[in-house]
Amino acid sequence: MSKAIIAPSILSGNFADMGNEVKSLKAMGADWVHVDVMDGVFVPNLTFGFKMIKDIRPLSDLFFDVHLMITNPKRYVERFVSSGADLVSFHYEAEDDIGGTLDIIKSAGCKCGLAINPDADVDVIIPYLDKLDLILIMTVFPGFGGQKFIDGSLERIAKAKALRDKLAPSALVEVDGGVNIGNAQSIISAGADVMVAGNAVFGATDRTAAIKQLRGE
Repeated sequence: MSKAIIAPSILSGNFADMGNEVKSLKAMGADWVHVDVMDGVFVPNLTFGFKMIKDIRPLSDLFFDVHLMITNPKRYVERFVSSGADLVSFHYEAEDDIGGTLDIIKSAGCKCGLAINPDADVDVIIPYLDKLDLILIMTVFPGFGGQKFIDGSLERIAKAKALRDKLAPSALVEVDGGVNIGNAQSIISAGADVMVAGNAVFGATDRTAAIKQLRGE
């Protein structure tokens, strides 16, 4: 079985030293860089945008997983691709033209993903599975790091995996929210291919060891 992909969220990094935070991730054993973009409208928090992604892009050859927590993402997805994203995901709840937005990301030469909040029925992804490279199951409500993994999320992860296996076998299932060393193996067993980890990595005394432990190594 393939090892889980670990995608540390730089939302939990030191914003005053973000360049070094990003550069250090590869040496620690991270697979992806997860970039949480928040607009203060779809979620009650603001983070960063195009310029920061463009500025940190040359500092790492890791896969840039850009997660848009913004309203009407269709307006901006091409700019995030041109800033250096390898994959752009956006929220089902934030866009009326989901299919069109996925097509724009694809046509820009980028992988695409669709995120759903903890209160969304996993079945809402079914009409879009043929377009998706990634299914992002939120296991907290988006907007802030450091939240507790919501009970019942393992069943949702398992359902997403079952749908993926049946309808889109090349897509990955990603889990974001409350991932830590204590629950990581249960999350992987439920069907996650990718785990986003913020405080579990950036808050660890030994970040390299934390990434290994998240994988179960």
